[in-house]
Amino acid sequence: MLNNYQFNYNLIKNNAQPVILFLHGFIGKLDEFNEVVKLLGKEFSYLKIDLPGHGNTKVIGKDEYYQIEQTAQALINLLDNLNIAKCFLVGYSMGGRLGLYLTLHFPERFDKVVLESASPGLATEKARLERIQKDEQIARKLTRSISPEEFRAFLLNWYNQPIFGSIKNHANFDRMLESRLENHPLELAKSLRLMGTGSQPSLWEKLEANKNPLLLLVGENDEKFLNINQRMSQVCKSANLTVIRNAAHNIHLENTRDFVISIQEFLSIA
Repeated sequence: MLNNYQFNYNLIKNNAQPVILFLHGFIGKLDEFNEVVKLLGKEFSYLKIDLPGHGNTKVIGKDEYYQIEQTAQALINLLDNLNIAKCFLVGYSMGGRLGLYLTLHFPERFDKVVLESASPGLATEKARLERIQKDEQIARKLTRSISPEEFRAFLLNWYNQPIFGSIKNHANFDRMLESRLENHPLELAKSLRLMGTGSQPSLWEKLEANKNPLLLLVGENDEKFLNINQRMSQVCKSANLTVIRNAAHNIHLENTRDFVISIQEFLSIA
């Protein structure tokens, strides 16, 4: 146990190869990037973690420990415990927001950072309040989706959102869905309420001063995040934007090959 957290994680060491810390998205788990890790092979070492509210990670303390600030510090503490002084970071969606927070607040710990379908949060108080109300509605639906049948129906509806494009037609969608069903709806509701986009502080101003190399990956069919990431690349001089074909929000599932190639090229550049 680590302070107020009991993290479930998987550390795969490949000799002295540099570590990639993977941070999954909302409703995901540490197996989110399994296919990516298979394709990357022994080129890197890997640290995959269930984030608070997800998988088998348990929050022992109060609900405040689901928040992004406390979660980020806990992850730094975990890296310290594992003797990982520096590493690469790959974060998807919610994990990308958390990854950006880590990068901006602990820049000395991350050499290069890949943000997939991520954002710096919402810039105005009005936008954050509106998003909190929207997230609260979703959280209430989660709290009413206790049975496996109800939770499955929630997930199927979740992936009808425009940002996910045609993901439900993907050959591996059913396998991903079964993994998602291993989460607990009440824990997910806590995560959404306390680490949702509306709840996190805006990172736009800090992003402008960032010096760490960032690779922004966005799917060509995810119009919302394409616009956000275009703005991010304009604000941050150390950020490079790559648009991945034949993908929407979940690039690493829909176009794993191009996702891996983009990571390899970015992380291998001296």
